[in-house]
Amino acid sequence: MSFTQLFSLAFFIFTTLTISQFVDSQLVLNSLEQESVYRVLESLNSVIPYRTLYPDDLCSSAPHGVVCDYIPKTQTLHISELHFGFVSDFNPNPTCTPNTTLFDPKVFSSFPYLKKLFFYQCFMTRPVLVNDFFRVGLGLEELVFIDNPGLFGSLGDDIGEMKSLRRLIITGSNVSGKIPVAFGELVTLEEATLSRNGFTGNLPEIFSKMEKLKLFDISQNGFTGKLPESIGEMENLLKLDLSGNEFSGDIPATMKGLRGLEFLDLSDNRFVGGGVPLFLSKMSKIKGVFLSGNELGGVIPDIWENLRGIQEIGLSRVGLVGVIPSSMGTFLGNLSYLGLDNNKLIGGVPKEFEKLGLLNELNLENNNLSGRLPFDAKFMGKIGRKLRVNGNKELCMDEGVVKSFNKRSDGLGQVKVCNKVENPRFAIVYGTSSSSKIGDHVYYLLVLFILFW
Repeated sequence: MSFTQLFSLAFFIFTTLTISQFVDSQLVLNSLEQESVYRVLESLNSVIPYRTLYPDDLCSSAPHGVVCDYIPKTQTLHISELHFGFVSDFNPNPTCTPNTTLFDPKVFSSFPYLKKLFFYQCFMTRPVLVNDFFRVGLGLEELVFIDNPGLFGSLGDDIGEMKSLRRLIITGSNVSGKIPVAFGELVTLEEATLSRNGFTGNLPEIFSKMEKLKLFDISQNGFTGKLPESIGEMENLLKLDLSGNEFSGDIPATMKGLRGLEFLDLSDNRFVGGGVPLFLSKMSKIKGVFLSGNELGGVIPDIWENLRGIQEIGLSRVGLVGVIPSSMGTFLGNLSYLGLDNNKLIGGVPKEFEKLGLLNELNLENNNLSGRLPFDAKFMGKIGRKLRVNGNKELCMDEGVVKSFNKRSDGLGQVKVCNKVENPRFAIVYGTSSSSKIGDHVYYLLVLFILFW
């Protein structure tokens, strides 16, 4: 064996022993964090003997949902993620019992490098205050509560201290109160989902600093008042869902600044007047628009040439008048859902709608539409039960299409069969000839016979 080979072998052995000693002496979870994890697990579910099942270092062997990371700054392992509440077989997090309650939520401050904290159906009956989690640690990046009706409290000003927070989800809880001005200090926030809670009051002017926000969902709450003008300053916003609240007044024109928006839902509020916003034509990346349940009025604007990528449009119960523009059929080739029901639309369904090959749900119920529906049996076979035209007495359809469709659905209601073109009772052949007066007399007699028959 050459000197080079001996040196390489010695270096390998030395390195291996050094790493092994380092792992044995350094890469273990410290006793404080180890004990704190046990305490949290036992408070969420005291039935499972976690200390017996996982007696060793929790960074080397732990239940799913307990995650460690190596921190170069300390050259040691620390708890970085805690996920509680069984979601699925693919995410078998530690389960929570129905009467779960944390003896002391402040225990999470024992994890100085905790980045993600997740609870799914953990706080069901016994009350737990959401405010206690805002002091978990300055490095927390994700705080998620999904379907925890036992979660109470409000978002106080101390939420503004969570300077590293990127994702805040509180949905399906009893958290209430107003959104504080301090919420706007969360400049690192990328997702804020606060749906299905008990929030009330006006939205403050908080959005001018929230440049990184991509998803803002506060649907199914009790928010009131006008939308703040600064809502249009979130240039990176991809999804905005304000549905199921009591917002009122006009839809702010400043929302034209949301040029990257892909999903907009303002349905079931109290927005009035102004019609369908024309600024939608500036949102070339939009995939879904839902404005149903607001008294906007006006006609359907002809803005669809700039919205060729849109897939879903909900304009039900908004007080629309006038006709359906043919441009919707010409340009919206990616459309899969269109809801125009319960308005005051007149005229016919544009023939261009035959071109909407991806359309699988069309609701035109309860308008004043008339004329022939421009759909053949192939289209009707594809859309099936998802075509609804009840409440339009003057609409009709070809007889063969009606018969084949009504075997599968009542979506057409009592739609009429379009009138057939009747063959004339008499066929008169009349040749003009100045020398044939007998033919003239026969012609006049036949005319008189038809008129008085």
